[in-house]
Amino acid sequence: MFAASVPERRAQWPLWGGTAHLVVRERRPGDLELARATVDAVLDEVERACSRFRPDSEISSLAADDGRRRVVSALLADLLAGALGAAAATGGAVDPTLGLAMIAAGYDTAFARVAPSAPSAGVPTLRRPASWRDIELGVDPATAAATVRTPPGVLLDLGATAKAMAADRAAALAHQLTGCPVMVSLCGDLAVAGTSAGQPWLVEVLERPDDVGGPLVHVHDGAVATSSTTARRWVSAGRRMHHLLDPATALPARAPWRTVTVAAATCLAANTAATAAIVKGDEGAGWLRASGLPARLVAADGRVHTVNDWPADQLERAS
Repeated sequence: MFAASVPERRAQWPLWGGTAHLVVRERRPGDLELARATVDAVLDEVERACSRFRPDSEISSLAADDGRRRVVSALLADLLAGALGAAAATGGAVDPTLGLAMIAAGYDTAFARVAPSAPSAGVPTLRRPASWRDIELGVDPATAAATVRTPPGVLLDLGATAKAMAADRAAALAHQLTGCPVMVSLCGDLAVAGTSAGQPWLVEVLERPDDVGGPLVHVHDGAVATSSTTARRWVSAGRRMHHLLDPATALPARAPWRTVTVAAATCLAANTAATAAIVKGDEGAGWLRASGLPARLVAADGRVHTVNDWPADQLERAS
């Protein structure tokens, strides 16, 4: 995914059905190792807060509470606030209450274990019990601790927004602790921190993890995120499925765009916009143009469209 412009040290490892990348412009021996430990700690905390595949996660406990308000960690409150902000900014196109819809669609375990083809009596039509507007995020007046209430029958799926926020947090904290320029990419959500003047990161934009030869873009500070219907795919009841659900139907979005890549100040903003553009379908490109965020959209037939000064595709490698 990356093309080096200055000497760098890097690590990569499997993560959440995809790949995590960490690149550090090391100043002292051991900076990469410290950065990796920092990223791992952030990812572990995020997973314990909001993985719907862990029965001991906080959101699993919320789903079992049958609509009662409960105290939650400051981290989960922050992640949920980010998800609700994304929902508000996109008119509900990115909605954190789709956990049961994901399960009904067949995405009921960590993606590495999702069967490519699952026999079923049919893809169910799900009557959703609530939307993002029904989530109550507050503060306990006695303790000042964060509280959350989810309506009965709701399983949160913070999915992409939590992953994007994890990238933002991990990059910022790794830079803070090492003093080095740092790049963190989590399954297509990329954040950088501490970029040196005149030394931007050269990033390869890919639709799928196994693609090669994607276009290159320079990233200074901020983030780039890619949402795609081409990578996390499976078949249920003879129907091709993917993980980007339309909250209006609780089924995979039917969009003219197979992949959208967006640059923004934060990975949360970039991922929110990229996901919303796919879910919004025919309106996605216009909505992105109005947002002012540079973006690259790939249509189902492979044609590339860009908005807001996204650079023309450049495939030449740095020397």
